[in-house]
Amino acid sequence: MKKTILLFFILLSTTSAFSQGMLNLFGKTEDFFALMSEEKYTEAYVYFDASFQAKVPAAKLQEMWTSISEKLGKLQTVNILSSKSQGDLFVLSVEGKFANDGQNFTIAYNKTEKIVGLFLQPKSPSMDYIKPSYADTTLYSEKEIYVTTEKHKLVGILTTPKKAVNYPLVVLVHGSGPSDMDETVGPNKPFKDLAAGLAVKGIASIRYVKRTIVYPNEFIGTFTVKEEVLDDALAAIALARTIPGVNKKQLYLMGHSLGGMLAPRIASFAPDLNGVLLLAAPARKLTDLIVEQNNYIYALTKDTTAAGKQVMTDAQVEFAKSKLTTLGTTIKSDSLILGLPASYWVDLNNYNQVEMAKKLKQRMFIAQGGNDFQVSMADFDLWKAAFGQRKNVTLKSYLDLNHLLSTQTEKGSREQYLKPGNVSSLLIDDITAWINAK
Repeated sequence: MKKTILLFFILLSTTSAFSQGMLNLFGKTEDFFALMSEEKYTEAYVYFDASFQAKVPAAKLQEMWTSISEKLGKLQTVNILSSKSQGDLFVLSVEGKFANDGQNFTIAYNKTEKIVGLFLQPKSPSMDYIKPSYADTTLYSEKEIYVTTEKHKLVGILTTPKKAVNYPLVVLVHGSGPSDMDETVGPNKPFKDLAAGLAVKGIASIRYVKRTIVYPNEFIGTFTVKEEVLDDALAAIALARTIPGVNKKQLYLMGHSLGGMLAPRIASFAPDLNGVLLLAAPARKLTDLIVEQNNYIYALTKDTTAAGKQVMTDAQVEFAKSKLTTLGTTIKSDSLILGLPASYWVDLNNYNQVEMAKKLKQRMFIAQGGNDFQVSMADFDLWKAAFGQRKNVTLKSYLDLNHLLSTQTEKGSREQYLKPGNVSSLLIDDITAWINAK
């Protein structure tokens, strides 16, 4: 089973406020399901509380998992969808992705971090990706490509317009955590939409599977955004320079979420880029976004219990710790803080995306949605304050767009991502006009 990297706060993640204790339960949950997947039932059974064991023999646990495996195939990944305190218990909602289908679980822990309940959640009606109306497949073609570095090979898709020559090309850079080439979240595929929408308008694109989903074991221990994002983005840009039919003077970098935050840093290593696009890009430190996201979600849960308040209090300690710029000298580089190694925080804490962007000579397009609960208009206001007077920078806000760049009637929560939506055609039109303006 591929181990999921638990970047809970980063921009496409779970929906609750967490203490370090909750993070421990995340790890325990992954380890438990790994043992079940490997059919190590005796070892997995140790994770259960004695009261549970008295009611459910180990043979029943094995019988349940065998039945699931025969029907759904081998477990591929697990993902924590949500967590909450419920009296003296901590309850996690877990998404299991198997070879043939998915199955969600509810798992409850007591204060000693032992499992006291494991339940299969009823399968909700599946909702599939819906191709946007602007995706006219007769106008573009797609070809499998590979983004390669010295030790890594990532499959991707080159999307090119059929009726254009000497066309622009955009390299798409993901948000945080493991992600496929479409940046899939539930039935939503923002990068697939963007690629189709741009190709219909005569603009090619490269999108690729993120390294964190292909080489997950490399993200245990010390790492930074260099390994997570930068190296592969630069390799994709290098690939773009070699593609026949592409106008080499019209190469663009489009970063979404964390990818947008890092886009100025990436562009600083690729001065031949004609332009840089930042979609739903944080202008603040990630920790500031963590606090804002957690406060927002906590308010939605309306959890006023003592346990709920304690979770928030404990989380503040981790937030404060992650802000330190001296982590490398005071804490071991592989020590986990908010689920990430100290090395990661040191690197990001020393990076100022707004100041880096000011040094770029390339044109910039900065867009933000008003219904985005993960990156807010507060970030857009900071970008606007820094670049509102720059003639080579275009800033666009869309009051109805969420973090996945689709039209919504309200901010909502992560539950919104379980329903299909498509990247706004208006946003694609504006991006196209900006690129064609040169």
